[in-house]
Amino acid sequence: MPENGATIMIVDDSSTSRMITKRCFGFALGEQFTFMEATDGANALSQLQDDVVDLIVTDINMPKMDGTTFVWKIRMSDQLKRIPVVVLSSMKNDALKATLRELGVEQFVQKPVSPVKVGEVMEVLGWR
Repeated sequence: MPENGATIMIVDDSSTSRMITKRCFGFALGEQFTFMEATDGANALSQLQDDVVDLIVTDINMPKMDGTTFVWKIRMSDQLKRIPVVVLSSMKNDALKATLRELGVEQFVQKPVSPVKVGEVMEVLGWR
């Protein structure tokens, strides 16, 4: 499990979804984490040039740069490719999930998100 003070980046175009996701992570993991927020993949990549994060939680369907392109760009970057990525989405497309797994997505959380779902996924990742 990461040290207290680890940073989780939440990438979602919906401010409500970002707020709910932060609360679910807080309930599931405790309040010892710092959260960064980004509105889409392009915004997240811009922030990642200056800030270090320990985990990325991203939606798939977003404007400007969708989650699939964002994950691909992360995995192509020597600086970012080791950051674990969790996809949080309402998608049920198995082919897209397979593509994302090939890109190195560690886990998927089906929306609507809940502390229980987050806890289960984070336990698999060893964060709990």
